[in-house]
Amino acid sequence: MEDIDAIAMLQDPVRRRLYEYVVAQGREVGRNEAAEGAGVARTLAAHHLDRLTEAGLLESGSRRLTGRSGPGAGRPAKVYTRARAEWSVALPARDYRTAAELLAEAAEQAGLDAGLCAAARRRGEALRGSEAPCGDLDEAVRALAARGYEPHMEDSEGAAPVVRMRNCPFHAVAERFPPLVCGMNLALLEGLLGTDGPLRARMDARPGECCVVVENSKNNDD
Repeated sequence: MEDIDAIAMLQDPVRRRLYEYVVAQGREVGRNEAAEGAGVARTLAAHHLDRLTEAGLLESGSRRLTGRSGPGAGRPAKVYTRARAEWSVALPARDYRTAAELLAEAAEQAGLDAGLCAAARRRGEALRGSEAPCGDLDEAVRALAARGYEPHMEDSEGAAPVVRMRNCPFHAVAERFPPLVCGMNLALLEGLLGTDGPLRARMDARPGECCVVVENSKNNDD
């Protein structure tokens, strides 16, 4: 399916709500949960979830949602997660990814990491403009959401809360040049969130998520 056809699937408001709900969970979601999250009937949710899967926007599988196994555990339920594929539309056609990969390759070979990070930090500061550094994690979540990072608060028992991000806007290039691009991303977020405020950005890579997390500066004070 063409990218434009896949993206057009999200024009339907119910389909879009279901897609956004599944994406926001960052894990497998069953039909009942998705239907409740989107505020629609299960049968309607199942129809649209399968359409989104056919379009390549979601991936589906099956597992027992009860956590039980053996006799009496019930049949496996269909579950959905965001597809790993990326979709983009440009009219007329553009190929910015190739340009980005070539520039990253040249910068890496020339040892321009420090210069790239300095430029990224300045860009982050420019995006923040005259606003003060983010004052708390909730404010950071709003700033990161506006940049497409899909942030979410992780507040594990016994651990200080941190903001993690399910999306890396530079994912395709970061896969090929991780040290260079992840360092650039960290510098960009330092500029965006501020380095002289109550928050700090640091590296803490996890599979399938952005390589940077945001936390209160005092979390790691010695």
